[in-house]
Amino acid sequence: MTEIRLLIVDDHPVVRTGLIAMLNGFAEFEVAAEASDGLQAIKAVERAETLGQPVDVVLMDLQMAGMDGVTATRRLKESRPGLPVLILTTYDSDSDIVAAIEAGAAGYMLKDADPEKIRQAVTEAAAGRTALAPEIAARLFDRMRSPGISLSNREIEILQLLATGTSNREIARALCISEATVKTHLNHIYSKLGVSNRTAAIAAAREQRIVRD
Repeated sequence: MTEIRLLIVDDHPVVRTGLIAMLNGFAEFEVAAEASDGLQAIKAVERAETLGQPVDVVLMDLQMAGMDGVTATRRLKESRPGLPVLILTTYDSDSDIVAAIEAGAAGYMLKDADPEKIRQAVTEAAAGRTALAPEIAARLFDRMRSPGISLSNREIEILQLLATGTSNREIARALCISEATVKTHLNHIYSKLGVSNRTAAIAAAREQRIVRD
């Protein structure tokens, strides 16, 4: 049986070591490389290709000290559309899920999942299929079932920036939109969340796990 070659991307050495040990324990996997951030991951993929031993699946963390997982996923998918990137993270907010899927992730799993579930997700991703943790799939379905009250992807993006203390001007600059457009989005957000100001919107978004704490 041909082994599925994996690249593990996580900025915590202990976590990487644990994932490598777990995944190498499955006969069908070989952890071919590891990286501590997104930029290192891109270089590792390139290096493996140069050696004639390309990676089959990338397991990507989201929040890392260097290049983040969403940026790295987007760059990998732009240059290698056929390379599956499976997100493996501790974050399950709407903003993280939406950003990862929009970047082209093949799946989204949480680090506390049972090893067998992670094995199945990697196998599904390697076969070109989508692999979502049950709780992630449930959150996506909830968004689809309640279109009237669901926030748009742009509104979620703005909320996540709000939660980090970003001003309207900084949000406009980051998203390449006008401040007037930011204010319009904020009014829609307030209406959908049933609040009247930024502080209440952030609190409601965190409570509903739309953005991370």
